[in-house]
Amino acid sequence: MKLLSISSGKVMPLFGNHHPDYKSVPSGIRKTSISNLENATKIQIGNLGIQGDEQADLSVHGGLEKAIYVYPAEHYAFWNELLTRETKKPIALQYGSLGENFTIEGLLETEVFVGDKLVIGELQFAVTKLREPCFKFNAALGYKGAAKAMVQSGYSGWYLRVLKTGMVSAGEKIQLIPGPRDTSIAQQNRNLLAKRNQKDLWD
Repeated sequence: MKLLSISSGKVMPLFGNHHPDYKSVPSGIRKTSISNLENATKIQIGNLGIQGDEQADLSVHGGLEKAIYVYPAEHYAFWNELLTRETKKPIALQYGSLGENFTIEGLLETEVFVGDKLVIGELQFAVTKLREPCFKFNAALGYKGAAKAMVQSGYSGWYLRVLKTGMVSAGEKIQLIPGPRDTSIAQQNRNLLAKRNQKDLWD
């Protein structure tokens, strides 16, 4: 298990026709890798996440309980294939393109439970919940079905609370310390899928 990339972004206008009421909304979903295997810069992580990273809507992203968004690199092939097919042009997403702060390998939603701890270098984190995509995710990827595809696939990623702050760089090994193991991120996603299907709630 390894941290492949650390990504950060500023709030900026996000344009698209992916919501009936907004042509442009402020969003911090567009992230750029600032530490990766080619350039393993040490990055400061505080209680609210990566220093300098921004979120536009703190009711759904950011804060202590959603300080870091983690996404498995293993799912990138799924998104590249889906978007290439749907947009009719070759897509090769860069790490950070799904809005994540940490792109990792070797750990998936089925293996991660709420309350588990992740130790990365000298830092410690607690797994809090899955990521629930919205219309901004559709706009960022340029595909109206992106949020629906994320929930249906179960490729949601998850949020972390920061337990121990400090500096970390890409390339660090990840250690998982199991918590109560009552609810996995995959189970949270199945619950969300059932709820959205019942309400037909696709933003």
